[in-house]
Amino acid sequence: GVLTPGFGLADTNGLRFGLTPVFLTSDLELLSRLRTYLERSTGRSVKMVTRRTYQEITSMLISRELDAAWICGYPFVANAEQLSLVAVPLWKGQPLYQSYLIAAKGRSADTLAALKDDIHAFSDPDSNSGFLVTAAELETLGTSPDQFFSRTFFTYGHRNVVRAVGTGLAASGSVDGYIYEVLRETEPALVAETEIVRKSPWLGFPPIACPASLDSAPMTISLRKALIEMPGDPDGRAVLSMLRLDGFREEPAALFDPIAAMMQRVGVSRG
Repeated sequence: GVLTPGFGLADTNGLRFGLTPVFLTSDLELLSRLRTYLERSTGRSVKMVTRRTYQEITSMLISRELDAAWICGYPFVANAEQLSLVAVPLWKGQPLYQSYLIAAKGRSADTLAALKDDIHAFSDPDSNSGFLVTAAELETLGTSPDQFFSRTFFTYGHRNVVRAVGTGLAASGSVDGYIYEVLRETEPALVAETEIVRKSPWLGFPPIACPASLDSAPMTISLRKALIEMPGDPDGRAVLSMLRLDGFREEPAALFDPIAAMMQRVGVSRG
């Protein structure tokens, strides 16, 4: 996008916005349109920063190398003292999503127990849907991913989990249900090689967070407003349509309490 005159490279009012490949960030058109919308709506230059892992993005947020980022409920809860919520996406009208356990097509397994000794694909060690939900469920069965599965690996992207299971690289996987449903529309052939074993309870959707110290900063306020007002703007609606989301909303941190409970179960300390 063309920057408005007066936006220099050393623009101290610029917004640095972080993303991980956990989202459908391979879509350059989506990134560029989101950036354009945010620039116009906040009146600031926007720099999109992508990193491979949640850990990298989260540490950049905490060290204030980023002003905001689209993270996951798990790193948000783990660093609750140092992070604040900007807004939470609405999917099918709610700030919620599910984790899916998936297996190769035709497996006809319907419980986690049925996946014992599989090679299992996770998305990211700091992902709620792509790791924590399954680890917490195994904990209630008195076991852990390392004991239960013959082997596990991280793909660093939910689409990669679906691909790993679809191509037989993994026998099963833990994946973000929202991403899986979007892929069902955008890449049906990829999803067709897999099937859903079971869906988790509804949990807080991966939020947009900022450093706690910037919670009421003008930049955060303008970003929050831009996100919340997206459905009323033609460019905003185009971005939401690409993301298959309905909008963004302010939500209390308590939305993520069920994730905190799972973390406690697997013995992860909170920051």
